[in-house]
Amino acid sequence: MGFFVIYLCDMEMYFSFIVPVYNRPNEIRELLESMMAMDYAKAYEIVIVEDGSSSTSEEVIKSFDNSLSISYYQKENTGPGDSRNYGMQKSKGDYFIILDSDVILPKNYLSKVEQFLSTTFVHCYGGPDDAHQSFTNLQKAISYSMTSYLTTGGIRGRKNTLGKFQPRSFNMGLSKEAFHASKGFGNIHPGEDPDLTIRLWKLGYDTALIPDAKVYHKRRISWKKFYIQVNKFGLVRPILNQWHPETAKLTYWFPALFLIGVLFSVLCLLFGIWYFIALLVGYLGLIFIGATLEYKNISIGFQSILAVLIQFYGYGKGFLKSYYYIHLLKKEPEKQFKALFFQNK
Repeated sequence: MGFFVIYLCDMEMYFSFIVPVYNRPNEIRELLESMMAMDYAKAYEIVIVEDGSSSTSEEVIKSFDNSLSISYYQKENTGPGDSRNYGMQKSKGDYFIILDSDVILPKNYLSKVEQFLSTTFVHCYGGPDDAHQSFTNLQKAISYSMTSYLTTGGIRGRKNTLGKFQPRSFNMGLSKEAFHASKGFGNIHPGEDPDLTIRLWKLGYDTALIPDAKVYHKRRISWKKFYIQVNKFGLVRPILNQWHPETAKLTYWFPALFLIGVLFSVLCLLFGIWYFIALLVGYLGLIFIGATLEYKNISIGFQSILAVLIQFYGYGKGFLKSYYYIHLLKKEPEKQFKALFFQNK
């Protein structure tokens, strides 16, 4: 690995963007428009993999043929992880940048990535996400819920003092060497990104956060879709803890403990004990103040409270359910939660 680091630091890196897409042509348009606006003057390629979509991005991508270097592939639906692997196999780069289709890049994104890797090379990096000013109030509230220190502790990229950073696949870089050594993403979804990261650590590769490599991430555009997403996050975590028990942390229990705490607080209130409900109201008040100040919008403050409650309820419920089946009843994850696993074809 040492030789590879020296080699890449001494020579210019050629980047390949890898973007799986599933029924989201309008989002791909916004992403490609943001790439056209980047201040990066060197050559790079974009590999878009259509993962069995019924509403394809083909016409949208054709409109950028004369402006960007794009390779476009269509295949059967095998999930985002396998689609990313497919894209990396087809790409020409020596460093892959993996993005979700619902992100927008700041103009200095690739310049910041190259600057970091040319001085502090790592085989895998992650960057933070945020809400763009053009996003709806609902999207901004969900973004606040997912990134605030008051909810996730900044673990998704707003925190610089992490021992080992776990990149997320909406904004993730991976060297060609590390991809071949690890075989890329597995067939679980969600959860394929932390699984890959942990396997990279076991192979001796380091990961890092690039704080300046920020993307604007739309996330889910309805409360129902947001709940489904965070519920799946909760279901996945006990499975990852079973696969990689050395990485299990007490913090993964926090949403489930929050859910239990809310139920306990309501029960106490029935017996005239209001202290615990007061603590809950105080915490939600901090969420309201934090989101309102960040976005200067009272409506987003109120919606952020709802987003946090949905996030903790969805994740906590999923976590407890998965822990019960996987760790207590010793069920096989692939059989108990079939919907979380794609069958590669």
